Amino acid sequence: MKKNKNIPRLFFIFVMIAAFTMFTMISVDARKHHHNKKSKSHKHIKDRSGNGNNAPDSATVPSPAPAPLPHYGYSYPTQSNIFDVLSFGAKGDGVSDDSKALLAAWKAACKVPGATVEIPAEFKFLIKPITLQGPCMPHLVLQIDGTVLAPPEVGSWPKSSLFQWFNFKWVHDFTIQGTGSVNGQGFYWWTPSNVYFIQKRFKHIPDMKPTALRFYASYNVTVRNIEIINSPQCHLKFDNSKGIKVNNITISSPENSPNTDGIHLQNTQDVEIQHSNIGTGDDCISIQTGCSNIHVHHINCGPGHGISLGGLGKDKSVACVSNIVVEKISLHNTLAGARIKTWQGGLGSVKNVSFSNIQVSDVKYPIIIDQFYCDKHICKNQTEAVAISGVKFDQIIGSYITQPIHLACSKDVPCIDVDLIDIQLKPSPGYRSFRQALCWNSYGKSQAPLVPSSIDYCLKRDSGWIKRVARSHENLC
Repeated sequence: MKKNKNIPRLFFIFVMIAAFTMFTMISVDARKHHHNKKSKSHKHIKDRSGNGNNAPDSATVPSPAPAPLPHYGYSYPTQSNIFDVLSFGAKGDGVSDDSKALLAAWKAACKVPGATVEIPAEFKFLIKPITLQGPCMPHLVLQIDGTVLAPPEVGSWPKSSLFQWFNFKWVHDFTIQGTGSVNGQGFYWWTPSNVYFIQKRFKHIPDMKPTALRFYASYNVTVRNIEIINSPQCHLKFDNSKGIKVNNITISSPENSPNTDGIHLQNTQDVEIQHSNIGTGDDCISIQTGCSNIHVHHINCGPGHGISLGGLGKDKSVACVSNIVVEKISLHNTLAGARIKTWQGGLGSVKNVSFSNIQVSDVKYPIIIDQFYCDKHICKNQTEAVAISGVKFDQIIGSYITQPIHLACSKDVPCIDVDLIDIQLKPSPGYRSFRQALCWNSYGKSQAPLVPSSIDYCLKRDSGWIKRVARSHENLC
């Protein structure tokens, strides 16, 4: 069979045509792909520059995550709003002086809204007399979870710092709270040897002792949950302040601690004190001149001198107290229950006062108005007096040790509009020395039940002349 010489030539031509065709297709596809890639790359750049309308299709061409854009209208805190005194150099060992650390933390927190100065738990901080001053940014909190100690040595207190230990000055929208305690270590001030030392070192102010916590010219202040113990003198004082709330605190010092008021109010308005336990060597709560719109309720008081308005009008001064409500109180083993006391020779007035729903147990004098108040054995008799009017004693129930009622009012400025309603007072078991109820120059009305029954004849009937005389002394307020 004869071999065809044209077959190799035809095969070679076929291979060449196939190779050319494949090369052409690859070149076209490459140019097309390059064009599309270039076009989409330009489009992506164009969109990022802000001149395009649509983002690239991520389903077909994956792109890297864009850089984060700046956040306009949002603020991110650059620091915590907790200012722990340990971070400012406090040792917390109860021996080292941590005053500077606390002051530094306070100054830093004062500049930050909603900041908290933290005194942490399980540490003891020795703090010397200190002034924590405002005004600060709103809603500042002093969180006391640890123990704060006053200097134990009486001689280490500067003469200029005998008025108070913690001095809060010009603070607004401020809260003290926590589970810790403030310990004034007052035992060192009450012993006779230390009293003699104070008299010898500070000849011009021998009786001066510091208040533990004092607020001056402050408003919208809350004190809650903490414990204040053994202050050298007053435990918690508000002076020239307004808008005060005290809730669920404990105040205590022994019965032999002199002049250690629990809470002391002076020239202060719009106050609520509630749900607290107070037992000291003096008044549980003392309300002084310049106070108005005070509401005290749900307080356990004792031992101590009870809840008092005054003494008012000392050294012929003008005293003005009004709109006081004291209710739902329990008093045990106190000198007095509900008391108003004024100095002879004083001026001004006490008016619109209500003591109601008060339980007394082993109280010497459950109800007292005393316009002859004197802290000495003998005081000079004077005719002027702070006028007292509009006082209600309602639901005073329990036991007394010495005298159920003692209303001793001025002959020249008698007490008027005094109401005795539902008074049920019986002698405490185990005591034998009792006095009859006393009402002297006291005008008003009584309403049963009244125990002892002599209370029903205690008050005199009001008269127009008596009211005019008494109210003529109110125009100074």
